[in-house]
Amino acid sequence: MSITQQYLLDTYRARQRGELDPPAPGAHDWQVVRELRDHRQLRAVVAGRPARGRTRRALARWLRRGRPRGAS
Repeated sequence: MSITQQYLLDTYRARQRGELDPPAPGAHDWQVVRELRDHRQLRAVVAGRPARGRTRRALARWLRRGRPRGAS
């Protein structure tokens, strides 16, 4: 049975029971990838390694905004 067939069967069952439809296949894939990356960054920080990626870039942007323009 393919993913699409399973989704259609689950949707049919949910509607028969008056429940909410299940999310479509792939609807939350990017959210899962982001959460996995954030979890790996958290584990790195807890282990004493520097944070990399989105968290570090956001912190750098925040620190740059606090400085007057032209100051190095």
